[in-house]
This record gives sequence, structure tokens and C-alpha cells, in this order.
Amino acid sequence: MKNVFALYGFAIVLFSAVPSLAQSPATGSATIPVTGARPTGAPRNAPALPASTINYDTIHLERRLNAVRASGNITLDGALDEPAWSEAPVANGFIQNDPREGSPATYDTEVRVLYNDDALFFGVWAKDAEPSKIIVSDLKKDYQVGGSDGFRIVLDTFHDGRNGYQFATNPAGAKWDAQMANEGRDNNQNWDGIWDVKTRITETGWFAEIWIPFRTLKFTDGDPQVWGVNFERKLRRLNEDSYWSPLPRIYEAQRVSLAGTLEGMRGLHAGKNIRVKPYALTSGSRVTTKPMAGDFQGGVDVKYGVTTGLIWDFTVNTDFSQVEADEQQVNLTRFNLFFPEKRDFFLENQGIFAFGSEGGGFGGGGNFAAGRTNQVQDMRLFFTRRVGLSDGGQALPILGGTRLSGRQGAYSIGVLNIQQREDQGVPATNFSALRLRRDVLANSDIGAVLLDKEVSGPGFNRLAGMDANFRFGNLQLNGFAAKTFSPVNAIASRGNELTSRASLDYRNRQWRTNLRFTTVGDRFHDELGFIPRLGVSELNAQINRTLRPKWLPRAIRELGPHWVLVQFNRLDGHALDQRQQDFHFSLNFANGSFLEPGANTNVEVIRSPFALNSSRGVRIGTGQYEYTEYFLTYRANEAARLSSGGRYTIGKFYDGYKRSYAWGPAFRPNEKLNASLTMQLNDISLPTISYVSTLATARMNYNFSTKVFLNALLQYSTDSHQLSSNIRFNIIHRPLSDFFFVYNEHRDEHTGLMQDRSLIAKMTYMVAF
Repeated sequence: MKNVFALYGFAIVLFSAVPSLAQSPATGSATIPVTGARPTGAPRNAPALPASTINYDTIHLERRLNAVRASGNITLDGALDEPAWSEAPVANGFIQNDPREGSPATYDTEVRVLYNDDALFFGVWAKDAEPSKIIVSDLKKDYQVGGSDGFRIVLDTFHDGRNGYQFATNPAGAKWDAQMANEGRDNNQNWDGIWDVKTRITETGWFAEIWIPFRTLKFTDGDPQVWGVNFERKLRRLNEDSYWSPLPRIYEAQRVSLAGTLEGMRGLHAGKNIRVKPYALTSGSRVTTKPMAGDFQGGVDVKYGVTTGLIWDFTVNTDFSQVEADEQQVNLTRFNLFFPEKRDFFLENQGIFAFGSEGGGFGGGGNFAAGRTNQVQDMRLFFTRRVGLSDGGQALPILGGTRLSGRQGAYSIGVLNIQQREDQGVPATNFSALRLRRDVLANSDIGAVLLDKEVSGPGFNRLAGMDANFRFGNLQLNGFAAKTFSPVNAIASRGNELTSRASLDYRNRQWRTNLRFTTVGDRFHDELGFIPRLGVSELNAQINRTLRPKWLPRAIRELGPHWVLVQFNRLDGHALDQRQQDFHFSLNFANGSFLEPGANTNVEVIRSPFALNSSRGVRIGTGQYEYTEYFLTYRANEAARLSSGGRYTIGKFYDGYKRSYAWGPAFRPNEKLNASLTMQLNDISLPTISYVSTLATARMNYNFSTKVFLNALLQYSTDSHQLSSNIRFNIIHRPLSDFFFVYNEHRDEHTGLMQDRSLIAKMTYMVAF
């Protein structure tokens, strides 16, 4: 194994000495080849004009666009044939940031902006000399933007270089939107705004006409309004991204400090910004052979704009029955599994409540990730799945709640209070969260958080913490400290109630490095968080080398050797708890496919036996275990009509041996139908038992249009012998108003008997003032 590490280190040093396509810093005065604009439709290998220099610190100041007040009505049809469009200035001259950073886009894009008393209008002409080759892979709401040709708008409405809104569409008119804070560090893709788009494809490319009402946005009271703005064009068949205000390759659209300027808007008013969204729901459910039980209920959500930057939400008898079921996972560790939040109310403005720096990683692979089969999720101090869900993931009724969130001047504010009803033996509980963050310096912030859980009776759990996040160009410094407060009989007798972290992250075109140190006390008891380990210190170091040498074949875009070290030591004597090292080498191909081989080493000290597989009675005993797994991961071009991915892992596993296989095809004949199947098999041999654990996941999405969808998720596990079905039919009958028809079923595969079944019909109707 030492020889493997030595060869790996030699490879990194060797490749580091090879000239790359870009050897300059990410920002500042960077010498980047910039070719002159070519005529629309010119071949991609057309001769370039003499090179010039892009200074990313100054060029975005030169990208300025005037919005023009529309002289007449605008009909949203994707035609851009109203006279007002010809009166508006044009934003064009898009510049690639990938694959050929600094070169003009293969096909340019023209953008015009109009406005009236109520809304902004964007007119987009995405030029393309080969429109028959345009790729559109999805129509669903919040589609995967990387799988299609597309266009994205980024609006920094407070012009603070930190926060903003994103609106994206593809040539078929699918919609994607998001809120972001701290230049994408907190990126809430589950935010839903009121807006619309119409598109059409012609022989010269494709057009989009986008309507964004001012009541969807938050902005200051200034007049005239000056906003930050940037536009992204994605040409999927070439895997090319280009921007109006150029960005270095290591950054994406969220880098609003490098955005251009949108100006000329006068007399804007956000309106009353009141939204009332009642719902009515009827359902029927059955458990095993018991009689069918029916139910009818209703509730309401209200959203009120207190100021141009602050939103006050109210929810009564909150319901999440339309949310997609959790994807099943196989646990090969001694720690709890992490399941992401999917409920809309908790996802909206989630970034404001984020606290501390969250862990990240390198590599890729999509559904076939290139990390470990036994990767443990980093801790989260505020995890909203602790609200309204039992430990087993079953829904608990929420009586109601309120949330105040947004920005006021230099402050980001988040206040949340939720009252949970008594149910399933869980007592009535009140949850509160307070988050305050203050912008400092050019692009940094400091903040504090308070969490409180009050259980009916004497039970309570509280957390108080402070954090700081400093950003200086490519360097980020983060840190936090927090303490919990609980009744003495609820926590361990030794240790402390503190957690703290300090981290450093640096990146440029060739390197990304991350170093962090974390401690978690034995008595740190956070009932509103996800804390996998207690009583440990963690050292986490990551180094990633990005290589684009000129001698690479055109089919290979980038090489990425990277190394990760994660070491946990016990605080009661500093003895080793676990040490993991990852040695990976990724290859990213020009068409979007991905290949990565690697080796993952593990040293783990088990102090108490734990159940590896409860259903089979498999346990791992105490002792020190040293083992290494080797893997190969591949993911094909996901924009192709038929693609597949897979991962093969082999190696020692505790005191035995493990072979893991994951494979799955995906079928996308057009933008309406997407279907995929993923099979995961773990063939495990231990001294006391050998077994194969299988998990199958099938997905089918059929998009009748951009407003009518059918989604099915089918899952089967040999560990639980359970076949589960989650089928959802959704009609968006007006903006942010839906009809849902949801069918859920769990069936025992051994006996074929139904364990439970439910049928839900739900309608929401949003009224905006």
C-alpha cells in the first residue's frame, strides 16, 4: 500500500510541473487569451483576433446595461416583436469561463431589459447556427440546469456583491429559480418566486421572453435603482458556459461581486407583497388489514413583506403530504444516516439560518459519487428535520408557526417559531431559532445563533453560538463556537457542552486546499442538530490539483488528483478514534462524462460493539481495524438519450471482505420522459456471516408540459424486504398554486402483503396582493 501512496504523490508532483492552459491567479490582472468576436454561425475553429488582457477586478465595472421603460404592453410569447424591444440597449459579447476561459462564446447571446410599473422583462436571443442540435432534457419545475442548453439571470437587487436571485430557463421553457446568500455559500434552490417565461426555437437559435414582477424581489427604497446583474449561457452539446460579465473558471454565476450593473430603473415599488395560500386536503389510508381511515383538513400560509427586505411568514395547520419520499440508504457505519430536508417551508430562506462552515469534498460522479461507501455526514448545528418529524422519519402534526427572515441594511435576520402537536407518544413541543448576521469588510460577516426546544413538562434543550466568516479573494477563513444547555439528567456526566471549529479554504485555477479543526464535547447535546459524534476532535485536510495540460486529448477536459485526510481523536486522552485517507484521480471529459479510480484507507477503533445490519443480526466487535478499499467510478454523459453510470469497490472491511457494485441506466428520449434505475449491491463476508445486501431504486418522470408532471419513485431493499412506492401527480393551475394527487404504499416482499397505503388529494390556491 505504501507503494501506491508513493506513486500517487509522484503523480501529483509530476503533473504539477506540466504547464496548464491557465497559470494565472483567479482574480486581479490575469493574462487570459481573449479572441475577437466572430460572426454568428462561424465555425468554432475560426481564427482569433490578437490576444488582450482580462482584469476581472475591473471588467465587471465596464459591463453596464440600461433598462428601458416599456412604451407599450409586452405580450409574453417568446417572439420579442413589440417595438419596445428594439429601443432597448443590447447586452452581448459573452465570454467563456469553460472550457476556453477568456475566449468569446461559440455562439453569442443578446439580452435586452424592459420594465414597467409592475415588472421586469428580459428578452433573450441565444444564437445558434445549428438549432437542430439544441439539447433539452427536462420540462419539470426546478429542472437540472446542467443537463440542457439554458440561460440564467442573476440579480443582486441590493447591489451588495453578496446576495441575490437566480432565474433560469431552457429552450423548452422549463423554469428553475433560487435565492442565494454570501455569493452562493448559502444557495437555496427550493425558493419559489412568481415569474414566467415563454420560449421558441427558430433557425437562428432560440428566444426567451421572461417576466419577473417586482413583488417577487426584495430591494431598497432608492430611486433610481441600481442592481448587480449577470447572464449565463449554457451550450450543452459543447459543455460550454459563457457569461456577459466574465468570470474565472473556478467561479460560477453566484459570484455576484464580479457581476455587471443594471441601471436606469426609476419609480419602482415592490407593492404590498402579501400572499395568502390556503389549502384543502382529503386523504384515505390503511394499515395492514385494518379498515380504511379517511381524513379532511385545511390550513393556510401567509407571506407578508414587512419591508422591502424582510418577509414575515405565518403557517397554520401546516401540511407536507405532497413532499417526495426519502430515498433509502444502506448504512455501513456505526453512525446515523443523514437524510436531506425536502419540505418547502423549511427550505425557503434556509441559508439565512445556516450556521458555521459546512464540510465539503472533492470529486464528482452524481448518483455514483466518488467518495466512500462508508462516508459520514458532517455535523449540522441546526437541522430542520428535527421539527415535525419523528426519529423514524414519520410526520408529526404542526399546529402552526411563524418566521421572519430577510435583510435589513447590513444585517441578515432569521426568526423562527414552530409549535408541534402531541402525537405518536411524542409530547407537544415548541421550537425556536434566532439567527443574526452582520456584514463586515468587503465580503465577510459575523453572526450569532440561538436555538430553543421546549417540551411539554420540564424538558428543554438550548444552544447559543457565534460564528465569523472572512473572505479575502481566493482565501476564506471560517470559525464558530457554540454551547448547549440541557437538564443535567439528559446528558453525559463527563466532558463539556462546547463545540468549536476553525477552517481555512484557498482555491485558484490549479489548486484547492482546505484545512479545518473541530472539537465536540461529550456533553454537547444539540437536539435541534445533526451531530454524528461526541467527545472527539477532528482534523480534516483536503488538497485538490486541477490540471488542464495542452497535451491532453480533446476528449479529456480536466484531470484532478486529490487527497483527503480525516482524523478523529477522543478528547478523553486523545486516543485515535478513526483515521481515513482518500487517494483519488478524476478525469472529466469534454462531453460531461466522468471517471475516477482511487483508494480509501481506514483505521478505526471500536470501543463498543455496534449493529452493522440489524435485520440480519450482524455486529462488529470491539478492537482496532485497519482496511483499504479500491474503487472505480464512471458516469456517462447525462445529457445523452441513453446513459449509464457505475461504481465497483473491493477490499477489506473490518475483519472481513467487501465487494460493492452500483450500476444504473438512465433513459431520456426527449424532454418529457426521464427514467432511471439504480442497483446497489454489497457482498460482505465476515468471520461470523456472509450476506448480500441489495437496494434497487427506480425513478420515472413524465412531463406533460411545463405545468403538469407525473413522478414515480419505487424502492426495494433486501434488508427490510420492503417494496415502497411513491407516485405523485402535480398540476400547477396558476402561479405557485398546485393540485397534488399522491399515492404511497409499502408492501412486504416475502409475503406479498400490503403494510400500509395512503391516497392524498391536495389543492393550494395562492392569492397575491
